[in-house]
Amino acid sequence: MRRTLAAIVHNEAGVLSRITSVLNRRQVNIESISVGVTEQPDFSRMTIIVHVDQLAETEQVIKQLNKQIDVMKVSDITEEPHIERELVLIKVNAPTTTRSEIQAVIDPFRARIVDVALKTIVVQVAGDTKKVEACIDVLRPYGIKQLARTGVTGFTRG
Repeated sequence: MRRTLAAIVHNEAGVLSRITSVLNRRQVNIESISVGVTEQPDFSRMTIIVHVDQLAETEQVIKQLNKQIDVMKVSDITEEPHIERELVLIKVNAPTTTRSEIQAVIDPFRARIVDVALKTIVVQVAGDTKKVEACIDVLRPYGIKQLARTGVTGFTRG
């Protein structure tokens, strides 16, 4: 099952390495990690997407992470109302004859073309994982040359 963990950590060198080491020791599969400085420069917010077989595994991981000195707080926000966003850049085969068709296909996703070359275009899409996956699926028949994802970032609502 997919779980979304939110963590506040000290903004110091080596913290990310220690977090991933805990996850590695627990043999938890990491789908994505997104880290950035918060409104307080001394702290960073981490959004970690993990895959576990049982909920108990998530609880153990959270306990282990909360024991780390540089970790202020870790919580599983999967079941809580929360906001998740991901940014993806997709380089697509796009001869001039198909560009308007591709534009029409990506419009419902609020995606935009951010670069145009002779034979390709780069599409930017931001949103939750389902929206991003759906846009990728729609563009796949045109021929995806490259794809870069930022990973999920987010926090609880309210």
